[in-house]
Amino acid sequence: MGWEQMRRSNTFRFVFLLGMYSFVLLASHWLAYQLRFDFHVPESTRPLLMANWQWEVPLKLAALFLFGQFSGLLSYFSIPDMQRVVMATGSVSVGLFLIRYMPFQYPVAPRSVVMMDFILMTVGILGVRIILRTLRERFFNQPTHPVRHRRRVGIIGAGDVGASLVRELQVKRGLGLEPVALFDDDPAKWKSNVHGIPVLGAPELLREGQRNLQLEEVIIAMPTAPAKRLGEVVRLLQGLRLRFETVPSIDQLATGKVRVSKLRSVEIQDLLGREPVTLATENIRHILRDQVVLVTGAGGSIGSELCRQIAAYDPQRLLLVDQSEVQLFQIEQELLEQGCGGVALPLVADILDTERMRQIFERFRPRIVFHAAAHKHVPMMESQPGEAIKNNSLGTVRLAELALEFRVERFVMISTDKAINPTSVMGASKRLAEIFLQALHARHPDQTRFITVRFGNVLGSSGSVIPIFQKQIAAGGPVTVTHPDVTRYFMTIPEAAGLVLQSATQGTGGEIYVLDMGKPVRIVDLAHQLIELSGLIPEEDVQVEFVGLRPGEKLFEELSYKGEDYTATEHPKIMRFSAPPVALEDVQHHLDEMLMRVHDAEPSQLKRMLQTAVPEYQPYLV
Repeated sequence: MGWEQMRRSNTFRFVFLLGMYSFVLLASHWLAYQLRFDFHVPESTRPLLMANWQWEVPLKLAALFLFGQFSGLLSYFSIPDMQRVVMATGSVSVGLFLIRYMPFQYPVAPRSVVMMDFILMTVGILGVRIILRTLRERFFNQPTHPVRHRRRVGIIGAGDVGASLVRELQVKRGLGLEPVALFDDDPAKWKSNVHGIPVLGAPELLREGQRNLQLEEVIIAMPTAPAKRLGEVVRLLQGLRLRFETVPSIDQLATGKVRVSKLRSVEIQDLLGREPVTLATENIRHILRDQVVLVTGAGGSIGSELCRQIAAYDPQRLLLVDQSEVQLFQIEQELLEQGCGGVALPLVADILDTERMRQIFERFRPRIVFHAAAHKHVPMMESQPGEAIKNNSLGTVRLAELALEFRVERFVMISTDKAINPTSVMGASKRLAEIFLQALHARHPDQTRFITVRFGNVLGSSGSVIPIFQKQIAAGGPVTVTHPDVTRYFMTIPEAAGLVLQSATQGTGGEIYVLDMGKPVRIVDLAHQLIELSGLIPEEDVQVEFVGLRPGEKLFEELSYKGEDYTATEHPKIMRFSAPPVALEDVQHHLDEMLMRVHDAEPSQLKRMLQTAVPEYQPYLV
């Protein structure tokens, strides 16, 4: 067995720690008596010194064992380990104090000796563990293939994340990055040091000090910074022609998915993001824990993120329903890697297959349903409105009726801002589903809570504009934008899914929740930012062309339609809209008519039928 293998073996670790701890405990016991008596222990006290160590040292070793100080890796030691060491040594010392008050008369050490022994053995054990950690970082953690040249990097952000990054780069020398300077917007941190690295000032100082520092790269360590400030920093670094990267998002860091040193390029999501959304997690846990939860469209962008977040709230069973086995397999594997294999159950099914869905409801009896399955691509649905009506409207109807039949507690449908005063088949078909759910709840107010959540475009979702722009930029352009004034609302996938879960906790049934999507973004500005993030200059290296609005598209999206009343909710990022429900018989009549004609009617005929059911719909007719 080589030295490295022996060093990592459990037996070696236990024997090594036993020897080191025993030595420290014996030394601290002896030294405590010496200090107490100024290194002249009286003859009458020496027998007590010799007698007590025979049972005190095993007692202290047992306490260290109980507090996990023999199971940790030799060279890993952190603040929680330090706390456990203090608890172990402190519990024994308290016990020694209490022995003198016991009814039996057993000779014990003087109180001052017990106190000094506690201090010495605690410091000694902590010292051993810190020395072992230092040895690992200095000698055992060196790369197999030493890096000849370590790039000099500056770090923007001197908070907790920046400090952690500095520490990791100092320890993991194999990354080839040497931190030499920190920058931060907080003047209170200027002229200080973090792990020996100076905090020079604000990031703008780079304009003057870049040459002196000889920086080869800059790392942005501000995962909670506002998007506006992050954009300013990115433009500063682009102007200085400095290579830059950023740390993972705060969500990834908080969940422990990645380490702070897992650097990545700055993405458009970072520049369009908002302040981190705070969720009332206990409220969400209350409705999800130990429940059977069903998610339709579980393989899609929103559906898969819902599954990830729901799995963290300890459901009894998480049913993943999707008609695409490829997408379903991907989210299943991801949940398996996260240790959720005993909870997540993939079910290949089409929501339009009523018998299959009935069998799922009958067998598993879900208590909460998140309905994310939908056709969502606006231009594609314009040419085949029957498919949008079938999936988005009729599919929701059948699923909601099953939820009512099997007494589901909450049914949450994912809708879209395109359902507001719709000009597209996709938006109108989702609006019809909203109308039906409100009517169904009005007819059965004391049963299933039917809740709708609307939000805008989701960054990074399949078919979104950003991947299209990125492909066009990679091909050298042009980047095609429909109109110079077109704007859209954007959210991140985790933010949207988290607020959907939060809305589910608030709904009593029949409401439509609209998520605060911030300010609308001009698509042409989005295109320019993407070009700049690729290291190119808009209109010089890559051209932007305007191609005109496509059928069903708007210049801008809206938050509500006429007749909807707005009220605030318990969460600042969620608004509640309510409107008088339509009679269920009227909605059902329109749905029955479309069902009969959905396969043989011309697209324009179906759009007119949809307009009859959704009066605010303004269809594009050929």
